[in-house]
Amino acid sequence: MYTQVAALIFATSLVQLGNGFFTTFIALRLGIEEFSAALEGVILSAFFVGFAIGSVSCGSVIRRIGHIRGYAAFGGIAIGGTVGMALFVHPYAWVILRAAIGFGCVGLFVTTESWLNAKASPALRGRVFSIYMIGTFLALAFGQLLVGRLPLNGGDSFNIIVLLFVAALVIVSMTRAEPPILDRETPISYGEILRAAPIGVLGAATAGLISATFYAVIPSWMLANNVPQETIGVVMLSAVLGGLAFQIPVGRVSDRMDRRLLLGGLALCLALAAVTLVFLPRKLNLVLPVTAAFGGFMSTLYPVCVSHTMDHMAGKRVVSISEKLIFVSGIGSIVGPLTGAWIKSYLDLNGVLYFTAGVAILFGIGALIRAFSGPVESSAEAPFSVVAPQAQHVVPE
Repeated sequence: MYTQVAALIFATSLVQLGNGFFTTFIALRLGIEEFSAALEGVILSAFFVGFAIGSVSCGSVIRRIGHIRGYAAFGGIAIGGTVGMALFVHPYAWVILRAAIGFGCVGLFVTTESWLNAKASPALRGRVFSIYMIGTFLALAFGQLLVGRLPLNGGDSFNIIVLLFVAALVIVSMTRAEPPILDRETPISYGEILRAAPIGVLGAATAGLISATFYAVIPSWMLANNVPQETIGVVMLSAVLGGLAFQIPVGRVSDRMDRRLLLGGLALCLALAAVTLVFLPRKLNLVLPVTAAFGGFMSTLYPVCVSHTMDHMAGKRVVSISEKLIFVSGIGSIVGPLTGAWIKSYLDLNGVLYFTAGVAILFGIGALIRAFSGPVESSAEAPFSVVAPQAQHVVPE
């Protein structure tokens, strides 16, 4: 089992390495292509359109054709979309192709995580997913380092991403792991989740909006203001590493208090970090620690929202609930780049940071109001799970 699990984790880490670089690279490449702000926002949001569609449809594909063939199909879609973007440099083509890549990537992640969830024994599941998520964070971090080392023009960067996706596809296609049989769960409606845990649903949308805005808009602003590629990569790396560093301590606190109070605190601290970046001198030694803190608060919002929602729902409908929250987060991720790109075109970076702070403050106040106006809640039902950026998919049971 260990060899099989290691192959799956390594393959998906390669995908996340490519995806982490791709996310920042495409934001920078759009600045070079000089598309309009509206088109930039649409292209950046297109990934999350495909992501959201895939989050609610790829499960049925996996059940119909199996995990290995499903992984190959989703990988082929992501690879085809990436090759297409290198061949057809046109905004409307990129909208369609970026959406296809988002669909393919979420399919790869859901296939892998449902596979690991089914094959790992209950005694080892927590450790398996911890290793998987740490591998994901590190891969995303290394992806940011590639930003300063690969060219933005031409097709070389697209080719590197394709090679990483292909390597992952080969590893999984040749694995000896027997794919699991998926059991059907009782479906659950969005209304039922919203009535049971409104803060969890609102928080998932908020987390998606803020995270997508950050990863889409911040790199393009830095490039437009002549920040060196290496520096852009380091800034984005600090946000990813901040997210990794915050996971365990926030998780421990989350399992010991009312999660709504914690969500309120995280959101308000995120807003404070965003406003601090507005007034902070643009010096790297000052920006990096604040960006790391911003990344930490941003990356822990979603997993706390998932755990809060699971506290209120029947324990055996984990995948169904997760799919719904992923979709809600995806909707926020679609709105974020569209709104952020529009605000950047009129109010520059400070407008985007104020927008981010405003959204976080509204959510934080809402979470605190619910916490103080309702009964005290226990957090024992659904322990916190580490969830990496761009990997917010099937939560382990």
